[in-house]
Parts: sequence; structure tokens; C-alpha cells
Amino acid sequence: MLQIQDTLVTLDIVERFFCCDLDKCLGECCIDGDAGAPITLEEEEQIRKSLPDFWDDLLPSAQRAIEESGISYRDIEGDLVTQIVDGKNCVFTCYGAGGLCLCAIEKARREGRTTCEKPISCHLYPLRVKQYPTWTAVNYHQWKICKCAEVLGRAKGLRVYQFLKEPLIRRFGQAWYDELALTCEEYLKQYGTQD
Repeated sequence: MLQIQDTLVTLDIVERFFCCDLDKCLGECCIDGDAGAPITLEEEEQIRKSLPDFWDDLLPSAQRAIEESGISYRDIEGDLVTQIVDGKNCVFTCYGAGGLCLCAIEKARREGRTTCEKPISCHLYPLRVKQYPTWTAVNYHQWKICKCAEVLGRAKGLRVYQFLKEPLIRRFGQAWYDELALTCEEYLKQYGTQD
């Protein structure tokens, strides 16, 4: 583990390579799993306020689910997560050419139609953050559908912490990320490449 301020970070962040390969996985992480994406109360409020910005991009079944039950629910562990529709899709799933699964929030943001950001849990994936009373854990979630991302990351020479620079800064701040990057570089100098 690496300690960055009050955060314990898995060594996978520096030892593993990663770069999403949407051409191969087609965004499967948005439509596979047993619950929706974890969100905070603040994110829920921001997304709810911004719904008109991407409403037309949502699946009709997602629109109905939101009208009937809202955008989120508490899962079996008591965590706030996005709704699931059609037995698989995150409520914010939309589809592009060739069956490519996209996040309607992210799509609208990239097109300049909203300032709302997708949930940080999605932006940080494959990292998962768990908050404890006095510290935070950052762990790597290994999933078979992301094998192609590990292959592409290795081909590009991109480690997890490099690929996820933007969301890590969004979640923890620039000073935290700078400390992480320096720690990772020192680790690689000392122990060489892993994975």
C-alpha cells in the first residue's frame, strides 16, 4: 500500500497498466453488475437539477423509471446508487453506433450541453474509494471485461494512476495527485515494473 496524506492506496495503481478500450468493451461497465453506480447526496442533487440537459438522451425505460422512482435508491448495503433499468442498464445509459454504451451525462458534458459531471465513482473506475472515519482506502477493482483496457494500457505504457489523473485530481485535489505521482515514480525507480 501507498500512503498519500490520509489515504491508503493499492499498489495496483502503480503496478498495473490501464487505458479504457471502448472499441472492444463497448462500455460494458455501465450495463453489467448487481447495482447502479455509487453516488453522493451532492451528486444526486446536481444530477437531478441537470436532468433537462440530457433527458432526451435517456432510454424511454429510464425516463419512466426516473418519473416513477427517481434517479437513485439504497442498495442492499445501504449505499446510494443510480437506478437500474431493463435489468442491466444504469439509468443514465444511452447507446451510440455499433451498440457502444455511453453515459448520457458525460455525452451532454462533452457536447457542451451541461456542466454536470458523471458520478465520481464512474469517473474513477476501475478504482473504488471507501471512506472510513479517519482515513480513505483506494482499491483497484479487477474485472474480466476490463482485460482489454489492461492490454491497451500496457501497449501505451499508461499506468492506472496516469490514466486516471483527471478523476483523481477531481476527487482528491492537485496536491494529493502530485504527491501520488511522485510516490509512484519513486516506487518504479526502486522496484521496477511489475504487472
